[in-house]
Amino acid sequence: MKKEIEKADAIIIGAGAGMSTSAGFTYDGERFEKYFSDFYKKYGISDMYAGGFYPYETLEEYWAWWSRHIYVNRYDVSVGEPYSTLLKIVQNKDYFVLTSNVDHQFQLAGFDKKRLFYTQGDYGLWQCSKACHDKTYDNEETVRKMVAEQKDMKIPTDLIPKCPVCGAPMTMNLRCDSFFVEDEGWHAAANRYTDFISKHKNKHVLFLELGVGGNTPGIIKYPFWQMTYQNPKAVYACVNLKEAFAPKEIEERSICIDGDIGEVLECL
Repeated sequence: MKKEIEKADAIIIGAGAGMSTSAGFTYDGERFEKYFSDFYKKYGISDMYAGGFYPYETLEEYWAWWSRHIYVNRYDVSVGEPYSTLLKIVQNKDYFVLTSNVDHQFQLAGFDKKRLFYTQGDYGLWQCSKACHDKTYDNEETVRKMVAEQKDMKIPTDLIPKCPVCGAPMTMNLRCDSFFVEDEGWHAAANRYTDFISKHKNKHVLFLELGVGGNTPGIIKYPFWQMTYQNPKAVYACVNLKEAFAPKEIEERSICIDGDIGEVLECL
């Protein structure tokens, strides 16, 4: 792996949820209990992922959950060590990051924003729930108010965000249904990623996949396999605890490490 990182003309990083899990930002267990024990007692919600899909009866409850969820995963959080270590490894290389993570960790770590494409949205952005227009809105100021002023798992009614265009309730800018808004910034990042792929099409490229599971393999894993197969000079690398593997068609040009991402990056 070290040799490939040094020799590669370009490194295309594909990062999934396992990257943040390695950093300690888990969605269940002690961390969930620390921040959401009241939601567990009232609603029976067992982890942060499930809480995002719970059918809350009111928007006051919905935003009490989401404001706290955003706060602990986006604003009241430090940089995860695996992200900082990864930057040290690739900062002098020609790299690009494709990630399904929405927690802003790559930006916090100091990665070049022009080399990032976070396809699934961002905890720091809201959009119209009806997707009546292709624009997103920063939410930090309001989220902090919601967290500070919520009581009994409800926010004050006057803090409920509404679309400035159609008046419908706002929602998270997360790809979970057909209403996900791909704004101007999203399309600009998508174009930069496409250009980077095209620029290095027949070169010695290292496709470095970190912590990508089987939830949405069509975003990172399958394309990485396909592009490695199509380019004889490319190498596929996968670091994933208990889920490191590659198809037979590219196994001779694959590096699979079954281990904790943070530990592996630290060794590198």
